Parts: sequence; C-alpha cells; structure tokens
Amino acid sequence: MSLGDVEITRVIEWSGPVRTARFIIPDSDEETWRRNQEWLEPDFWTPADDAYHCHIQTWVVRSEGRTILVDTGVGNGRERPQVPQFAGLRTDYLARLREAGVAPEDVDIVVNTHIHYDHVGWNTESRDGEWVPTFPNATYLIPRADHLYFDPEGPGPGRGRAPRDEHERIRWAGSRLVFEDSIAPVHRAGQAVLWEDSHRIDGNLLLEAAPGHTPGSSVLTLRSDTDRAVFVGDMLHSPVQVLEPAWNSCFCDDPGRAARTRASYLSRAAELRELVIPAHWPGPGAAEVRRDGDGFAIAEWAAFPRG
Repeated sequence: MSLGDVEITRVIEWSGPVRTARFIIPDSDEETWRRNQEWLEPDFWTPADDAYHCHIQTWVVRSEGRTILVDTGVGNGRERPQVPQFAGLRTDYLARLREAGVAPEDVDIVVNTHIHYDHVGWNTESRDGEWVPTFPNATYLIPRADHLYFDPEGPGPGRGRAPRDEHERIRWAGSRLVFEDSIAPVHRAGQAVLWEDSHRIDGNLLLEAAPGHTPGSSVLTLRSDTDRAVFVGDMLHSPVQVLEPAWNSCFCDDPGRAARTRASYLSRAAELRELVIPAHWPGPGAAEVRRDGDGFAIAEWAAFPRG
C-alpha cells in the first residue's frame, strides 16, 4: 500500500488463535461479540470456541529513501514462560522479509512501539550462542520509559506493586528474559537510541508517546501529501475495542490510562481520517474509523493482502 510518498508492506511472522476472546479482552461482553459476529468471524474471532485470532507481524515502511521496520515479532528460539505457545518458536521470518525485498543489512531503522516479547523478538538473533542485532546497519528506536521500566536493574515489573494475578506474575518474570535477549544486546552493539515524548524520523514519520499499555507505549504517525495513518501497536488488540474504547486487553499495565489514550487517538483518527494500523489485526489489517454516537465504528477496511 502507498500513502503519499510512503510505501507500507505487511510481513507476517505467525498467524492463528491465541487463548479466548474474553481472556484477551477481559472487559468485553459476549453480547458485543455476538452482535458483530458477521464481520468479526472468521478473521478476528471464531464463536464456536471463542478463540481470539491474531497476526504477529512487522510493518515495513519505506520513506525518504530509508527502510523502517515497525515492531519485530517474537523471534526464533526464545524462552518465553509468559506465553508457552511461542517458546522455542521457529519461523521463516527473515525469508519472508527478503520476499518483501528487505535483507537484514538493508534496514535503516527499527521501531519498537513498546517492549513486549512479540514486538522486539527479531531485534536480535542467536549466533554462536550469543544474541546479536539482526539488522547490523539499523538504528533501533526504543521508548525510554519502557527501557527504564523493563530493565532488570530498574523500577519496573514486580518492583512497584504485587502482581494482580498469576498471569501477571509469570508475565513479569518473562519480561526479564525479553530484555536480556532482545534489548540489552542492541545496547551493547551501540545501535539503540532511547527517546521520550516524541521523535521525528523524517518529514513523513513522527513517533509519539502513547502510554498506558506499557509506560513507554508509542504510536508512529504518518503524514504524506494528503494521506494520514497511525501505527498504534497494542493500543488495539481487537476491533471490538474500537466499538468500546474503555475495554483494555489483559496485557495493559495501567488500564485507566490505556483506555484514555485509546479514546484520544481514536478521536483523532476519526477527525483526521487516519488509517489506523494495529500490530496484531489479521484479515484486512487496518481500518479507518468514524464517530458513532458517543463511540466509534469501522468506517472502511484497508486492503492489505491477508497473507
């Protein structure tokens, strides 16, 4: 897809069901899923088993002569106690990048919208038993707030309050492994840039802080000619959150702030007709939204290849 002078390509690492819909979006109600079944099924949800469906994917953005990766998936060969389904994953992700015309050495910038296991995994790969940057010529843009939060030496998960439940306890323990295999090696290689508040990549692309899901969660805003888009990371795990912005995912660190941030960006997207591009939506992958009374609705789906 081309928006103005910017080209966007979708590269899927993994696709399938993960848990149940109301495990992933615990605030949601069955009635809303059922009422919207006609368009949620089968891309986003299968009602027979209440399975939530997602892609783990990278958005390749080509702008002003540079190649930019937005989020880098799970990665191969990781220890991931917080999500055993992705422990020891083996995919042909790098081959899929090459099919999209991107060799590792071609990447100029890697954007991690936040530091969760399924957004930073291919930051690195294992060579001779050591984790090293996958993209040798890239600058990795990492939100400073997330870096401070998830650094095992910092004030992050497990050191500010007790976990809400067993799921959160395991997730916090897994975050140390994520930092050690996917973030720390990038720092050791001198390729990490920590940013806060906002960071201008080029004339078309601006990173903005959008906290709530994690302390450093961010969005990448695209403006080129008359076209607009916003890569929202995990602000939206499912389209039902467009219908009900107060509904958080089970992974949101600060639920109240996450809901406020979501509503604010959906309001902006509806007003400016931004294409909203989440990290994990399967099917069409993205959508324009519109106001619907006091809330929002899908105005038009994008036309990305489904993979």
